Amino acid sequence: MKVAIAGAGAVGRSIARELVDNSHQVTLIERNPNHFDVDAIPAAEWRFGDACELSLLEAIHLEEYDVVIAATGDDKANVVLSLLAKTEFAAPRVVARVNDPRNEWLFDSAWGVDVAVSTPRMLASLVEEAFAVGDVVRLLEFRQGHANLVEITLPDNTPWGGRPVRKLNLPRDVALVTILRGQRVIVPEPDEPLEGGDELLFVAAPEVEKDLRTLLAEGRG
Repeated sequence: MKVAIAGAGAVGRSIARELVDNSHQVTLIERNPNHFDVDAIPAAEWRFGDACELSLLEAIHLEEYDVVIAATGDDKANVVLSLLAKTEFAAPRVVARVNDPRNEWLFDSAWGVDVAVSTPRMLASLVEEAFAVGDVVRLLEFRQGHANLVEITLPDNTPWGGRPVRKLNLPRDVALVTILRGQRVIVPEPDEPLEGGDELLFVAAPEVEKDLRTLLAEGRG
């Protein structure tokens, strides 16, 4: 499958890694030099520029892609790209990130959107209290639900505070892809210490999500 992803921040990279690991052809489009890091996902093709520019979309031959994912942090940009992808390039499937829930009404088929997805922080503010700090929040489904992008926020008193990522003895079929800490996007290197308030993004099989929650709650490596 050929996939174009606009936005190479935490969400865009997480999706790209999952797709690349499953042998899909991924192109990342990013206009922010601070997010443009080819070494982060070397197996993907990277294009520097504005995904809302028709000339750039024509240059990468967007009409040849199976899926277009608008994953920038700008709702306006995501809506514009979705509409261009559907109307100008007849993209078979368009997935768009919703950053502000007040804009969610825009993200429908009239604007070219097939699937609208909320970001970790915004999603957490919309779901029930059951999906609070320490619980698993599903953000995206991959491979017809056989794998999910999930988010867990560590509580301030987490037993993992100060302990390195390598101490996480993750269940089978779970991968930690990104740590969000304040305004930082952190690549989870083995010696990176965890902190209370960290938002951890995992790709996980549905059947091990409970084990993952238990691991992070109890602090047993």
